[in-house]
Amino acid sequence: MRAFLAGARMQLRFFRAYPDGLIPFFTAPMFSIIFQMNFRHAGRQDLTAYAAIAPVFIALWWLALFNSGWTITTERWNGTIEMLVAAPSSFAANIFGRITTTTLVGVVSFVETWGVARLIFGTKVTIHHVWPFLATVVVTLAAMAGTAVAMAALFVLARNATTFSNSASFPFYVLGGILVPVSVLPHWIQPLSSAVFLSWSADLLRAALRPTPMHDFAFRLGMVAFLGACGLAVGTWSMRVILVRVRGSGELGTT
Repeated sequence: MRAFLAGARMQLRFFRAYPDGLIPFFTAPMFSIIFQMNFRHAGRQDLTAYAAIAPVFIALWWLALFNSGWTITTERWNGTIEMLVAAPSSFAANIFGRITTTTLVGVVSFVETWGVARLIFGTKVTIHHVWPFLATVVVTLAAMAGTAVAMAALFVLARNATTFSNSASFPFYVLGGILVPVSVLPHWIQPLSSAVFLSWSADLLRAALRPTPMHDFAFRLGMVAFLGACGLAVGTWSMRVILVRVRGSGELGTT
């Protein structure tokens, strides 16, 4: 817990020193405008929920994934990653604290995207199932942070973690069905979506915006939590294995 809190404090200082890490707060409203215009032009006002949720997921996932990669890269550039790894506290817990702080800050994107949709297009986003919506948001943030830890473990091996994190974003957007429903994807790829927590989260959040009853809420929310916990467990284990490898090869600080 001490390493987790130290990572959280470090990430807040990082935002002050590198405000470009908050770029999604500028791009999320733009995505909201683009998606709203596309659906209006196509005459699909019934897909307003997709246009309202998709930019939020893009902002949150980009923040978690990009900052997990940028954390490793920055520590290497500063020559401090060796000291961070050599500290008696858990390196994975420190990274988890930094990523969790990032995802919590990303909640602001809800206000941005929905505010733009209301002010520019007059689209009112109504949450018909408030408590399921809030529960889904909390569990999704935890799952996102846990999955990003697994990605951070891979970034330790990558020479340019930032480039890798950028290229790894869009496959999750597609498999997660955050804008285009999973049902319209090719049949052979649809089973992969069930292994991506974003697909379960996106369906739950969109369902919370519809007046119809939500079915199998506990099971679907449990899947988000389970996949997020799997990501955290795999990330923590992988981090230990990878750190042993790079310590032995002397490649930990190699950029």
